[in-house]
Amino acid sequence: MDISNDQVEITAPSNNSTLTITNVNFSWESIHDAEQYKLQIATPSFEEANQVVLDTTIIATGFIQGLSTGDYQWRVRAENSDYQTVFTTQSFSIEE
Repeated sequence: MDISNDQVEITAPSNNSTLTITNVNFSWESIHDAEQYKLQIATPSFEEANQVVLDTTIIATGFIQGLSTGDYQWRVRAENSDYQTVFTTQSFSIEE
């Protein structure tokens, strides 16, 4: 099934949010006919990445990752055996 025109709806952390916890719960809505999700986290952004903190493929619609204080961007896309969506990208910060 072609999912390439679908877009992953992010639920948390929301865009430009500021968090005070370091164990971040990333979550998003499922895409019908998706078999897995590609999740990536970079600091401070993908365009100016000092570090790609995470690059993983999972079947769930959520993932918990421990992070240090700082600025981050994260993105997720849905995938199946034949198609993938575009990445949905959002930014957030972690403060003490």
